[in-house]
Amino acid sequence: MANSASISADIAGRYAQALFDLVKESGGIDALSSQVEGLAAALKESAELRDLIVSPIYTREQQEGAIAALGEKMGFAPAFVHTLRLMAQNRRLFTLPQLAARLQALIAEARGEVTADVVSAQELSAEQKKRLTDTLAEKSGKTVKLNTRVDEGLIGGMIVKLGSQMIDSSIRSKLASLQNSMKEVG
Repeated sequence: MANSASISADIAGRYAQALFDLVKESGGIDALSSQVEGLAAALKESAELRDLIVSPIYTREQQEGAIAALGEKMGFAPAFVHTLRLMAQNRRLFTLPQLAARLQALIAEARGEVTADVVSAQELSAEQKKRLTDTLAEKSGKTVKLNTRVDEGLIGGMIVKLGSQMIDSSIRSKLASLQNSMKEVG
């Protein structure tokens, strides 16, 4: 399974790099960014779309027609629609989630942005998000985008992952550490 995931990421990476280079030359990175976010949201929200891209019962022509119609309806740039149609012709639509992730990473890198994954025990307020973003931007020297989610199992606190660094200030983690310390003493 890990090997097939690696192959999918590699396939998507080649398409993403080609599309990114083409769009970068024409100066359309901002437009591509919003289009990729739209595609990622559509993949997340639509079970029918996910079925279309992975199911072998659809022909290449059906996949190409559907993905072209989706691109037109969502207002994708011609280069983006062409790339998606080419992926359908080559039976590579199953890599769309990896394509979106790789394009988002390329765009963020070009803009000097970094994404921080934040897991908190409760929803962060706008003020907390701003303070966290400002603090992380100061530490990293880059523009920071937050990717937040809630995990009530943390009890309190949060876990922040920025690049290869992870800061775990959750109550669950502190309790586990305390439990381990107590086991060593006894």
